[in-house]
Parts: sequence; structure tokens; C-alpha cells
Amino acid sequence: MDYTISITRQEERKVKESSLAPFGTQPTEHMFICEYKKGQWHDPRIVPFSDLVLSPFTLCLHYGQTVFEGMKAFTMEDGRVNIFRPLKHYERFSRSLERLCMPAVPQGLFIEALHQLIQLDAGWIPNDEEGSLYIRPFMIASEERIGVKAADEYLFMIVCSPAYQYYSKPLKVKVETEFVRAAEGGTGYAKCGGNYGAALYPTQLARNEGYDQVIWTDAKTHEFIEESGTMNLMFFIDNVLFTPPLSGTILDGVTRDSMLKLAKEMGISTAEMAISYKEIQVALEAGKRVEAFGAGTAAVVAPIETIAINGTHYQCYVGQDAMMYRLKQALCDIRKGLRPDTHNWNYILQ
Repeated sequence: MDYTISITRQEERKVKESSLAPFGTQPTEHMFICEYKKGQWHDPRIVPFSDLVLSPFTLCLHYGQTVFEGMKAFTMEDGRVNIFRPLKHYERFSRSLERLCMPAVPQGLFIEALHQLIQLDAGWIPNDEEGSLYIRPFMIASEERIGVKAADEYLFMIVCSPAYQYYSKPLKVKVETEFVRAAEGGTGYAKCGGNYGAALYPTQLARNEGYDQVIWTDAKTHEFIEESGTMNLMFFIDNVLFTPPLSGTILDGVTRDSMLKLAKEMGISTAEMAISYKEIQVALEAGKRVEAFGAGTAAVVAPIETIAINGTHYQCYVGQDAMMYRLKQALCDIRKGLRPDTHNWNYILQ
């Protein structure tokens, strides 16, 4: 099906901000918007970035029907623009929508909207080595009604923001054994607003104690590691790359998936298995070289320097020869067109 998207350009072109702008604070000039009413998507359009006007009765403001994705576009070495793994992001977006009882976006509409919006605002991709264009597709329930129900009307939108290095230094984290991020049967695998809102309080408590993030553990035993902050978590111990297996409580991270595939191609053994924080503690106390890092779209690789377990601080390896940096470089090289894209991950604008 052909999706005709109308485009209204910004009359006065804005000047791209410097790399000093904090992550997620500087919008590009345009945004995509499409409305769902009476069981159909209507009026897909790209317009100048502007505020939304919503009724105080709007359902998303009351009952949490809000889902989003996070993805990136890059300028390649030859000057072309590449959106990284849009189909993988679309699949995850669709699973999140289904879990929140929200209507599916046709794949063709999703990809065409991305293509045209990024093509229009490609000049906002930073020239910095770490620079990219952060892309935020999202959907909200827009029906004006107070009452607990799945909405009948929605807005699907895409906005963008220039992005730079997310974390400037290795992280100091604590293993969280009181609060939980998600439980089996819940929405842990979905990128919905409620998951992130519920994580803010324990994260703030950890920051008050001097930590950057928390390592979430499972809801039943508080023993098995799940994620770190908003990222998937990986460990490199005894020449094996470990990560918790996907489940109803762990997000199917696109960076996580990419890292596992690249590791196997580079001859690195991988293991998707349940990992107790006590096993990590034993390895650290034995003096083993332990690499720990978060993997996610925003941060790509976020090295973890310190892990606090029950009040004791353990140091992980973050030296320049760490395996995680090799993985990060391999991934960045594919995105930039410096390494063959054998998986067809790059969606290159023509």
C-alpha cells in the first residue's frame, strides 16, 4: 500500500544547536503525526515541530496508554544517511502496542514516515564522531473521556533530537534488592511510560547515595539480574559474554541483539542465561577480570566501573583493551559504513 504523507515545511529554518545541548532537549524542525479514529489511521503528515493541544480528559493522561520507541540515524562515511534497524524497532513497537491494547501501525506507514521525516531533517545529525539523530516514535491515547477503558482514538507521532555521548564516564551502580522494575505477567518487555515512571523513585534513592543507576533484580527472589537502569546488562567473564535471557520482564533490546550477533561473529562465546548477582560477586571477590556494561540505543555501551552489592563496592574492568569497546567499535563501524553490513541492519536513505 502506498502511503501519501503531506509535508508542511518550517518557513524559517532553525540553526542547529551545539553539542552542548543536553540529551533530548533540542527538537529538530519537523515532526510526523497521524490520527487513529473509527478504526482507521487518518491524515499522515509532517509538520513544523509544535506543541500539542490536549483536553484534560485525554485518556493517556489518566490511565497510562502511552508507548514509545527509541532509535537512531547516522551519517555514514560516504555522506549517506542510515536509519539503524528500523524493522527490529517496528517489531518491538508493535509488541508494546499490543500489550497496552493499542492499535497497530502498518509497517509501511511506519517506515515511510521515518524515511520522509529523517530525509527532511537529516541536516540535524551531528558531525561529531559520537553524534547521531535520536528518533522517538510514540503513541498516546487521545480520546477525551474519563473512564477506565482502552481508548478508541490515538495519536501516532515521531519526533527527533540530535544526540551525542550519553554517559561521559564509567558508571557506579548498586544492585537493587528492595524495589522491582517488572514482574512476570506485567509490562516489563514493553516500552510503555508506566515502566519508566515506576523506576524513577528507586533510581533517585540510588542517586542520593552517590550511584548513577541501579541493577534491577527479579521480583520473586531479588537474586537474578535483569537490567541496569533503562539498559540491557552484559558481563564478560572468563572469555564469555553473559546476559540475562529475554523474558516477560526484560526488554528485547536492539543493541543487545546486535551485540550478541557481533560477538559470535568475532569468535566470542556468548551465553543467555539467568545470572545471580551472587555469581558476579564471587567472580569479583576471586579477583577475576569482570567487564560489566549496559547496552542500549541511547548509550550504545555504558561501561560499569563500580558495582555495590549489599553495601560493598566492587571494581569492574574498564581498561582501554576491554572487549566491550571492541563490540561498540564494530557496531559503530557498521552504522557508519566502515564495516560490511552482512545482516542488512542499515536502512540507507537514497
